Amino acid sequence: MIKPALHHVSRRSFVKAGGALAAAALLGVPRKAKAAPAANVLSTTVISHKAHNYHGWPTIARTRAGRLLVAWSGGREGHVCPFGRVDYMTSDDGGESWAWPRTLLDSAIDDRDAGVVETAQGSILVTTFTSLAYEHVLATGEKKAPGEQGAWSAGRLQSWRAAQRRFTAEQRKADLGEWMIRSTDGGLTWSARYPSIVNSPHGPIQLADGRLLYAGRQLWSKPNRVGVCESTDDGQSWHWLAEIPARPGDDAESYHELHATEAADGRIVVHIRNHNKTNNDETIQTESTDGGKTWAVPRPIGVWGLPSALTRLRNGNLLMTYGHRRAPLGNQARVSTDHGKTWSEPLMISTDGTSGDLGYPSTVQLDDGTLVTVWYEAMKGDWRAVLRQARWKLNM
Repeated sequence: MIKPALHHVSRRSFVKAGGALAAAALLGVPRKAKAAPAANVLSTTVISHKAHNYHGWPTIARTRAGRLLVAWSGGREGHVCPFGRVDYMTSDDGGESWAWPRTLLDSAIDDRDAGVVETAQGSILVTTFTSLAYEHVLATGEKKAPGEQGAWSAGRLQSWRAAQRRFTAEQRKADLGEWMIRSTDGGLTWSARYPSIVNSPHGPIQLADGRLLYAGRQLWSKPNRVGVCESTDDGQSWHWLAEIPARPGDDAESYHELHATEAADGRIVVHIRNHNKTNNDETIQTESTDGGKTWAVPRPIGVWGLPSALTRLRNGNLLMTYGHRRAPLGNQARVSTDHGKTWSEPLMISTDGTSGDLGYPSTVQLDDGTLVTVWYEAMKGDWRAVLRQARWKLNM
């Protein structure tokens, strides 16, 4: 197989974003919590089955019955391509083994980032968004003459052009959206996709009052608001709830990939991938104390790395896991023992990364306290990213 040219495209290539790349500023960082607890990594394994595909941006969830669910963007050739689809697999032994994956959704354009959650009523929701970012990659490939450095093989050009011809240009543009599918029978059957208003990689969360809350951004409709939507009918429909304000001097279009959790004291904590000049490439945080109706101005928490996925542990502490794309390359975690007011120093989940094409870790907790974290990563010597899993424990 001929290795395709590597086209690493950031989130800002998918949505309009402002802000220059600059060194992170730590002014205004709150006092951190006491030193981090220790992370005892029990095992690290590759859990993806189809080695010839590139696997991207997974989310793990745990059902009330104890089954683990993972959804991701599968069927891919690379980080950006027209072949992305939503794949899904399950584990009934705490991540020791995984069933063969199923494809849940495969549109005529690129289906990316997949989130998954089980609702209080037992439904399973899977989220994704569609993208045309691959079109400029194809246009670049078509400009290369045969034999020229970086030229595409005839087979690769043929497959990309065939994928492009599935829809007209107008149909492809109309297929852009933020999407959700729903299962009410434990994942046996799934609904058709329907709009979710916003998107974020790890999807919505279940609140204690029965509502579902989805923190994210509108990707393809103006004005590309950043905020939260809610559902009061088990995820069947969504309506806009509130916008998250931007910090003075920030451009809200440089806020991306949000994720929420409900703390034990009732506040809702949201983490935001920030690409503004101030605190660039950091995770910043906002909170709501009225069920998501209003939000505090986002603030830095002293964490370089992104995007963050939040988990509330059984003891009430909060856990954040995030990709770290500078030395040590890998994935890190931090703990908050005060409902998100302060965060510990980093815990290392993985430190053996060989490129920045990794991350998006999310985490669940098993009955015995073991934590299972899943992320994607392009391993050394191969552009085809795999799904990796760490089973680990917190030593508090």
